[in-house]
Amino acid sequence: MDLRKTLFILPNLLTLSSIFCGFFAILVLASGELADDDFYRSALLIIFAMFFDSLDGRVARMTRTQSAFGLQIDSLADVVSFGVAPSLLIYKWALSPLGTVGIVICFAFCACGAIRLARFNVLSMREKGAPAKPGKYIVGLPIPGAAGFMVSLVVANHLAGGNLMEGKLVVAGVMVLMSFLMVSTVKFRSFKDIRLSWRTVAMVALTLVACAVMAARFKPASVLVFLLAAYITIGLVEATLGIPRTIRGARQRRAERRSAPRPAPGHAPDRDRSGPDATP
Repeated sequence: MDLRKTLFILPNLLTLSSIFCGFFAILVLASGELADDDFYRSALLIIFAMFFDSLDGRVARMTRTQSAFGLQIDSLADVVSFGVAPSLLIYKWALSPLGTVGIVICFAFCACGAIRLARFNVLSMREKGAPAKPGKYIVGLPIPGAAGFMVSLVVANHLAGGNLMEGKLVVAGVMVLMSFLMVSTVKFRSFKDIRLSWRTVAMVALTLVACAVMAARFKPASVLVFLLAAYITIGLVEATLGIPRTIRGARQRRAERRSAPRPAPGHAPDRDRSGPDATP
């Protein structure tokens, strides 16, 4: 038995586990009468799907078993577990009283997630068809992050006694925002290039302290909402701070083009000798 070949099965098994959690979450929501415990169970299953989804890529990189097949099946798993399942959960949980508007909002979330995954696959593929090395930033909000934020609202609502159910329009607005961020060009940190350093340790320590304060002041269920909201806020702040630099760079390039020497009248610029007009 070739041990190297069997290693390819491990990350794919984790991806299939993510699909199973998403399928099970949909199965829970497909029953007739739904109680708050059913929404909570479905939300936990999607969180378990997020756990398996975070593991499969890391295992593939550790075992050096990245492949185009793994990239495609991971995206298909994300459509099920973080597109269809959260959309159905939010619709059943809060947006069903809105009727057609709720259906459109939930479908838009699922559709934007599929578009975001398709764009990610195109940007991640090299010319030879192999997946590229993960970069420091990724374009658009990752669909697990968008789904995780919506699911965290369900979990927080369950542990808070159902007080969030009154803000259906707020939930609808948040879902529309998540849909827009997924297909936007805002760059979010991937955290896949983190190295052990004093800055990393300080950031982790600060995050743990903030989570402990949130859990003590409010409720432990608010920690997940806080972490995902902080992640989204960091991406938006970095994108906003980067706008002036982009504008200055564009102005500088235009100024350089204007100040560049122009060819004299009647003088044609030199052509590339390797072009179609080059003499043999």
